[in-house]
Amino acid sequence: MIKVDDLHKSFGDVKAVRGVSFDAPDGKITGLLGPNGAGKSTTLRVLYTVIQPDSGSASIDGHDVVSESLAARKRIGALPHGAGLYPQLTARENIAYYAKLCNLPGNEIDDRVASIVDLLEIGDFVDRRTKGFSQGQRTKVALARALVHDPGNVILDEPTNGLDVMATRSLRELILKLKESGRCVLFSSHIMQEVAALCDDIVIIAAGQVAIEDTADGIRERTGCDDLEDAFVHAIQRVGATE
Repeated sequence: MIKVDDLHKSFGDVKAVRGVSFDAPDGKITGLLGPNGAGKSTTLRVLYTVIQPDSGSASIDGHDVVSESLAARKRIGALPHGAGLYPQLTARENIAYYAKLCNLPGNEIDDRVASIVDLLEIGDFVDRRTKGFSQGQRTKVALARALVHDPGNVILDEPTNGLDVMATRSLRELILKLKESGRCVLFSSHIMQEVAALCDDIVIIAAGQVAIEDTADGIRERTGCDDLEDAFVHAIQRVGATE
């Protein structure tokens, strides 16, 4: 489970995150929805311990991301923007290397890598060097790398960016499998249809703040809008009106 409580983060004069709070429970998909620059990626970077908040707190399965950062990292698999692969290594070698970094026992690595290869259906190219891979292939390998240590929490930052229709469909099916296995899945997106199709709970962020948090039906009801896109715009405009 992921918990965020009154998170604040600024970069100079830019207040990227201003009091964001939400819970992402196990066995559910929670979506962070918002326009570009809303604070989604900054919030996720705090969660996977790349940056520290100015104030507020966040925890992964009860472990604070600042004071217990190593314990928190062990419990997450993260797919950030620009998750680069080592181009001269094969996909299998990239995944196995990350398994070693996660301190998986040496006698378990081969079996664990094989299991992830089957789950993500990347056997056709797993023994090719990653240099020259398509965007969809790179994303799948980066995700395999993030899942190899079997984390209970998965954080995805706009995972379908740059993917074609078939690759996007495949990734969405995988995200649903992660949910069905009982994992906490948290991902950010600015694509309305994607969030509506996948998420149990939606957190709409605008100008670094939570504009509204609920199910898709709950958001439509609370905003008085039949269409989720209209509800999204209404929620964002309401934040702007209060500034």
